[in-house]
Amino acid sequence: MNQMIKQKIYFFLVILLFLPLILMSQDSDSLLPGDSFDIFIPSRTGPSIIPGSDPLPRSFRELRLGMNLDQLKEALTNDGLFSFRGDPDVSFLPAREENLVETTGLSFIRRAFFQLREEQVFIMAFALDSRRVDHYSVFVALVQNYGEPTSLNPQEAVWENEETRVSLERPLTVKYIDMDVFTAIMGEARAEAASEVLLRQGFLNEF
Repeated sequence: MNQMIKQKIYFFLVILLFLPLILMSQDSDSLLPGDSFDIFIPSRTGPSIIPGSDPLPRSFRELRLGMNLDQLKEALTNDGLFSFRGDPDVSFLPAREENLVETTGLSFIRRAFFQLREEQVFIMAFALDSRRVDHYSVFVALVQNYGEPTSLNPQEAVWENEETRVSLERPLTVKYIDMDVFTAIMGEARAEAASEVLLRQGFLNEF
């Protein structure tokens, strides 16, 4: 029981967090010793991001959160920014019964990752080519379109409301997350962890 719970939590966190770890060795667009993070936030044309009030994008081109696997495969096939190979780019994660689509990008996008739960996309991540576009330019574009970020630190800028989370991360990656699914998964992980604690305590009380 303990091992199963740990595996479920581990697989989800790996999928959510693996991009920075994988891409750090491939992308020189990360902070170096001595670099500062004094970022000027330009005058914006979009509204401030206030939870529950302002919409955030749930799509990039024809790719969107909530689409099913067949729709995702069709959209990737028809989009010239991606070199999608079909089924060879689709894998299954048995620990959570989820699908992961990983494909190579062209031009401004190096790689793209899509995670599906209950046959719906709930995470989209796009690793950008830092030789063609820089971190600051993407940041400025997001601020002008969606207002100042909800949170900002040297590793990521986050725009978030009750439905959607959009983040610009280092190495240069833009990520979209469906907050309803994300919150549900984290709630399940916490509930399973709490259940394990109770079972462990019950076992110890037997002595």
